[in-house]
Amino acid sequence: MTTSTRETQIVADPDVPLVRITREFDAPPSRVFRAHTDPELLVRWLGPRGLEMRIDSFDCRPGGSYRYVHSDANGEYAFRGCFHDVRPDELIVQTFTFEGAPDGVALEKLVLEDLGNGRTRLTATSLVDSFEGRDAFLASGMETGVVEGYERLDEVLAG
Repeated sequence: MTTSTRETQIVADPDVPLVRITREFDAPPSRVFRAHTDPELLVRWLGPRGLEMRIDSFDCRPGGSYRYVHSDANGEYAFRGCFHDVRPDELIVQTFTFEGAPDGVALEKLVLEDLGNGRTRLTATSLVDSFEGRDAFLASGMETGVVEGYERLDEVLAG
């Protein structure tokens, strides 16, 4: 395991029920994009350490959908959504639903910015329908999953 030198910033917008995540990676946008769209790579980094991941379906194209399951000794946690826009090396727009709270659908946008010298800034936003929903999302432990997941992504990108 390597230790990341990059900080993951997670900010709750005070004006709209949105969470913004910003993170830089020492890899070009093409590699960061591939790690988000290749199921074989995705299972190696998405989510917190200590959870196993299984992908039931993954069709990363406009109109495609996905479903994956994280599991540990306490049970399974399933997530699903639809892809609305996919632009290689720059953008993914999708919905995101935790099946344990099926009414909480988020609209997510992931933007990759080429910083030059083989580096990328990722900015992800997640918009939900209420401040209560956003706060529940933040309270669910998602911060641990995001931070550890991006540390794991650093390891995948370095390999």
